[in-house]
Amino acid sequence: MTEASGANTSLQHPTLILPDWPAPTTVGAFVTTRETGPSQGAFAAFNTAMHVGDDPRDVAQCRELLRAQLDDDRPLMWLDQVHGAKVQQAYSEALPQADAAVAFDKRYACVVQTADCLPVFFCDRLGTRVGVAHAGWRSLASGVLEASVAALGLEPEQIMTWLGPAISNAQFEVGPEVRDAFVAVQPEAASAFEPSPYRLGHFMADLYRLARLRLERLGVSHISGGHFCTACEPRFYSYRRDDGHTGRMASVIWLR
Repeated sequence: MTEASGANTSLQHPTLILPDWPAPTTVGAFVTTRETGPSQGAFAAFNTAMHVGDDPRDVAQCRELLRAQLDDDRPLMWLDQVHGAKVQQAYSEALPQADAAVAFDKRYACVVQTADCLPVFFCDRLGTRVGVAHAGWRSLASGVLEASVAALGLEPEQIMTWLGPAISNAQFEVGPEVRDAFVAVQPEAASAFEPSPYRLGHFMADLYRLARLRLERLGVSHISGGHFCTACEPRFYSYRRDDGHTGRMASVIWLR
């Protein structure tokens, strides 16, 4: 993991996390944090989500500052995320309903927003194709990673991935229906669930392990990252920690 922040003024330079993966130099990627920016109150300080109740003027400013972190003036591909498996494969200003996006050229940057769900970054070893998926448990169970790999149109051994900031298993209690949804499709997913010490019949779920198992089943072996906890670290927004009243981080990837 590498962190980068701009000099002089936090208003113009959000604090970013750069993926720690051996991606080609033609691939640009980062995740925002909440540490610096114009957002106020529960949404401080760099919220990029329009749908959470934040002041739209602050969100618009955050989004413009976000876009300024790119190498040029290309647009960001924002999605209407619905916890499904659809992958957006072409630029649209209409806020398409999807939980992942891919890009094969320099016309736009792909973005997903999270606050405990897992952002999964993709690129190929030659640095010609990129993508990012919003992988909460529902999206994972629905097959968003499988759909993303299919949309990239690459042999699995050519794909590199990085698992960004998400809630850790120590903080993510789920009901038995969540475990059942994964184990029914992939029996070895049982290893990603431990009995909850808090409620009988519930489990502590490991999103990172669930994602790794899904990717490995597809033949993707180059998997980096997966060492964060959004609910534990105050630099991140966390839907569960903050009882749903919080902002969102943005995970962005593009071709240079």
